[in-house]
Amino acid sequence: MRHEVIEKNIGLMAVLIFLVISIAGLVEIVPLFFQTDVHKPIKGLKPIPALELEGRDVYIKEGCHVCHTQMVRPLYAETKRYGPYSVIGESVYEHPFLWGSKRTGPDLARIGGRYSDDWHRIHLQSPRLLVPASKMPAYPWLQKIILNENQTEKKMKVLRKLGVPYTDKDMENASKTVKGKTEEDALVAYLQQLGLAYKKSQ
Repeated sequence: MRHEVIEKNIGLMAVLIFLVISIAGLVEIVPLFFQTDVHKPIKGLKPIPALELEGRDVYIKEGCHVCHTQMVRPLYAETKRYGPYSVIGESVYEHPFLWGSKRTGPDLARIGGRYSDDWHRIHLQSPRLLVPASKMPAYPWLQKIILNENQTEKKMKVLRKLGVPYTDKDMENASKTVKGKTEEDALVAYLQQLGLAYKKSQ
């Protein structure tokens, strides 16, 4: 009888659905604030340097994260192909997270150091020269766009407010590091450091 009352009253049903979802959400989210492993960096983790930070922004801007995850799942097939599974401690300084779940291309969590800079440049300019079956589009314009070095220090200041431990020295040298570099330089630098922090921590 009570069930019929709820089913026939759409307003009451909406309120009860909202309450159930709210409680379930709190049960899922609140404990994360008290788990140290959620916000504790792995041993030796440092925030990514200026050029790599700009590369990460290029990576996001060009939508690379839509097709490539940065999260090796704790499954045998995953670790066999990509390497050790991802841990939250290696991503605590990332805003936003780029873990994801959809893969059109391979996972890039452990790509750092696997290929040369030249390989990455050719792959970005003409993917099918290196991987004939690749569905990835070419990004030839990245080698022509010069980074705006005046923005890097501002980005670092914002990230420091979010808990990323950038030092004053990091920020002072940021514009010099980035000046004259292309988006392709930055993106290659970003890709080359992915997963290295985890390797060093082991």
